Amino acid sequence: MKKTDLVIVGGGPAGLAAALSAFEKGIRDILILERDRELGGILNQCIHNGFGLHTFKEELTGPEYAARYVDMVREKRIPSLLNTMAVDVQGGSPCTVTAMNREQGIFQIAAKAVILAMGCRERPRGAMNIPGYRPAGIYSAGTAQRYVNIEGRMPGKEIVVLGSGDIGLIMARRMTLQGAKVKMVAEIMPYSGGLKRNIVQCLDDFDIPLKLSHTVTGIHGRERVEGVTVSRVDENLNPVPGTEQFVKCDTLLLSCGLIPENELSQQAGAQMDDTTQGPVVNARLETTVRGIFACGNVLHVHDLVDNVSREAEEAGAFAADYILNGEKDWGEAVRPEIPAKTKCTLPQNRDARSQLICIGCPVGCLITVGTREDGSLSITGNTCAKGEHYARSEMTAPVRAVTSVIRIKGGGGSVVPVKTASEIPKEKIGACMDQIRERQVNAPVRVGDVLIENVAGTSVPVVATGNYE
Repeated sequence: MKKTDLVIVGGGPAGLAAALSAFEKGIRDILILERDRELGGILNQCIHNGFGLHTFKEELTGPEYAARYVDMVREKRIPSLLNTMAVDVQGGSPCTVTAMNREQGIFQIAAKAVILAMGCRERPRGAMNIPGYRPAGIYSAGTAQRYVNIEGRMPGKEIVVLGSGDIGLIMARRMTLQGAKVKMVAEIMPYSGGLKRNIVQCLDDFDIPLKLSHTVTGIHGRERVEGVTVSRVDENLNPVPGTEQFVKCDTLLLSCGLIPENELSQQAGAQMDDTTQGPVVNARLETTVRGIFACGNVLHVHDLVDNVSREAEEAGAFAADYILNGEKDWGEAVRPEIPAKTKCTLPQNRDARSQLICIGCPVGCLITVGTREDGSLSITGNTCAKGEHYARSEMTAPVRAVTSVIRIKGGGGSVVPVKTASEIPKEKIGACMDQIRERQVNAPVRVGDVLIENVAGTSVPVVATGNYE
């Protein structure tokens, strides 16, 4: 049986941050177990920007954010086992982790402490009770995201998205940029679960309708989705008879919430919290099972990856203290502070020409723009300088950053994530995407490589945000 001081289950942002924190606290014998082929977790397929504003004080794409942590882990020479699935975790002195991979088969690791950082997963269709057959063309939004952003495959051409959380909004834009027609985003609640800025830049920018208080009540087609029935719901979320609308489509994307990935926690015997759906922990993020800690989305679903990293750093420090100084009294259960669920409703009767939703940060300030007597712009409602800059740009020459993927020559459909090095004129997005879709590059590709020098005549280069060997 292999022995180590600390095993971290999960090589995503939580696992990487926890490993670095434990290393800084003096733990050198650390092993990260990751079931995917590379470190970084779900961030590798989140090629859009919006990450890192708190952690790195700049806006990064998911792969860029992950790459920074991966590079730091490699600099510290913290080992990891990729393509390795943890199948059982038991607490105690020592803790025991059972794992398996193709090279070693099933094996066990004895550890002084374990940190659970497995992340979360999407709610399946079965949890939503949508009637109809089970034809091809029904995907969770995350699965579709992986197909498009990692495997370079399009799941369909005519799309309906059910659920308006951030992943649903982002995938509506992503599918549009790749040439699909998104017919609508339907949301059962009377408000969106996503950020206001995502409604603006993912739906409004592309004239994609958002149907609040609507849900899918039927799926048509036996072999492949041929369309869906969308119905309005009442205040009790029950479909209203007579409001049915048939929408022709070949693909339905489900974006209906996330739940912590906690099979291992439950198998270990950890007490679970009915509210967070994660394990019960104390102030040191230790579960009710001796020597097992939890952090990140496995503990509760976070809104920002920056908050995941910060919590994971705390878990790494607490696990290191446990290893170096021994067990302490468990103390009392502490429920992590969970921000209230976003209830995003844009102001009714908003004049889009003079009332703007700022997309500079997640706050999404409502900015009012007028004209003074001298002809200069009057800008109010913003809470930071970004808002004023955005409003001036939006009123005169609106710009957007574009993120996408470029195909690798001879890569069997493989792609590398890219972005425009700076924002480009909004009216150039279509021409930019035309060039990106046509472009193919040779491997290897490294983060920061210029893959298109002057996209759509904007003088802005398109650069790689991920690596491809």
